[in-house]
Amino acid sequence: MMMNEYLVTGMSCGHCEASVRREVTAVRGVEAVEVSAASGRLLVTSQTDVADEDVIAAVDEAGYEAVRVA
Repeated sequence: MMMNEYLVTGMSCGHCEASVRREVTAVRGVEAVEVSAASGRLLVTSQTDVADEDVIAAVDEAGYEAVRVA
C-alpha cells in the first residue's frame, strides 16, 4: 500500500473537499482519498505507484492547486 500526501490551496469548505475527492478518485490506481479543507491536506492511497502529475492534474481539474508534500 502506498500513501502520498499533497498540500492543496484554495479549499475552504465541504464542497471544495467533495470536488477534489471526486476528481482524484477518478485517477487510475487511486484506491482511497482523504481530503481536509481545514488543513489543506490531501492523502492519496494506492496499491501501485500513481504519478504525482496525474493527481495534481485532477486537483487542477477540480479548480485548486496541489504540490506533493513528501
